[in-house]
Amino acid sequence: MSHRPQPLPRSHYPRFDSITTRWMDNDVYGHVNNVVYYSFFDTAVNRWLIEAGALDIHAGEVIGLVVETQCHYFAPLAFPQRVDAGLRVAHLGRSSVRYEVGLFAEGEPTTAAAGHFIHVYVDRATRRPVALPPALLAALQPLVLPA
Repeated sequence: MSHRPQPLPRSHYPRFDSITTRWMDNDVYGHVNNVVYYSFFDTAVNRWLIEAGALDIHAGEVIGLVVETQCHYFAPLAFPQRVDAGLRVAHLGRSSVRYEVGLFAEGEPTTAAAGHFIHVYVDRATRRPVALPPALLAALQPLVLPA
């Protein structure tokens, strides 16, 4: 028997950011298209890293490459709607980070979608894995919560 994922509460995430859906996010069925959820995940993680001073997207020597993603859908989101993106770090490796993101319709107590993606941090020039830089580790620490 397989484990069926369940919606998660807001308490699962230590950081929240607000994202506004756009008209173009809806598909022909009247809700946000699945691929847009991954864009929301990417936005939540990278906004935090940039604001925390841990990611210089133009000139930084270290960049994060996404090597794995997954999303479980529980309730539809649609335009016009504000989405609260909850963020946490589930695992810190030597050169990788597993981010978990929960997407909540504004004011709702549980996730409309929950997923993860894994960044492997590499040297920008060589694309070889590197140890997580101190500034990145410092930015991620507040997002690490017990499982």
